[in-house]
Amino acid sequence: MGYLYALLGALLFGANGSLAKLLVEGGISATQLTLFRSLGTMLLAGLVLLVTDRAAFRLAPRQLLVMAVLGVGGVALVQASYAAALAYLPVGVTLLLQYTAVLMVALVAFLVFKERVKARLWVAIGLVLLGLGAVARPWEARLDATGVALAAVAAVTLAFYFLVGERQVGRTSPLAVAFWTMLFASAFWGAFSAWWELDPGTFTRPLDVGGQWGSWEVPLGVPLLVTVVGGSFLAFLLSFYALKHLSATAAGIVASAEVVFAFVVAWVWLGETLDPVGIAGATVVLAGILLAQTARSMKTVVDAEMVLPATPGVGGRP
Repeated sequence: MGYLYALLGALLFGANGSLAKLLVEGGISATQLTLFRSLGTMLLAGLVLLVTDRAAFRLAPRQLLVMAVLGVGGVALVQASYAAALAYLPVGVTLLLQYTAVLMVALVAFLVFKERVKARLWVAIGLVLLGLGAVARPWEARLDATGVALAAVAAVTLAFYFLVGERQVGRTSPLAVAFWTMLFASAFWGAFSAWWELDPGTFTRPLDVGGQWGSWEVPLGVPLLVTVVGGSFLAFLLSFYALKHLSATAAGIVASAEVVFAFVVAWVWLGETLDPVGIAGATVVLAGILLAQTARSMKTVVDAEMVLPATPGVGGRP
């Protein structure tokens, strides 16, 4: 189930890339879109918790602090550094650099926490990075130093997201983690996204979402709602549920399929190019993910209790 959750989450994140591109071209800035995604996820998760688990709204001060750090450092800063890197690098190259996070997570598990990492998992990581390289083809791009540095920040913060997120879904529910982290991410983006400059008429402005299949105009607010519900709320929730069942290393490897899904959706929907080299790279990525699944261990690669100290008084489900 963990692999299924991770793959579905990667699919939603990947498909959301093309939709987000259309929304930004339609008049919403990348930072404003990120604010709407974070805020919408927080509100939806909060509504569900209000009906199913009100105890999730009561956290010990230490747990609240951890959620704040994860929300800003593991969600908001990933989005911020990724969005900033895109101003200097192509999407594929940025995603490739960002997903070196899967190697970082495995190295932390092996070097810092002294956990046993199966040899085939290292091979899987190598295949994933090799495949992503074939899809993104960084050798065809001009690698701006600032963009590379920003993408490296995105990789570090993504690794932080997987490691700390794995710990938190072991102490409370994935839905609660989604609510609290998005609350703090929304506060962060609320201060930096200049949402007050957005013209309300933007939401009713016609947006062509037909792509290469012809013209199909809908009010911009409709695809915005789709990206909030599907590309953010469900995608993040599935990624947290994946961390409930998988180690941070395995979840990170599977999450890298987002890059492949992003290219495929852009190819089918928007008509962007995906040549034989890209298809071969996507196949190698999927092979790496399948190999990682065979390397699964009953013992979590990164021991949750070693990532952060236990938080007294916080019970309930993951």
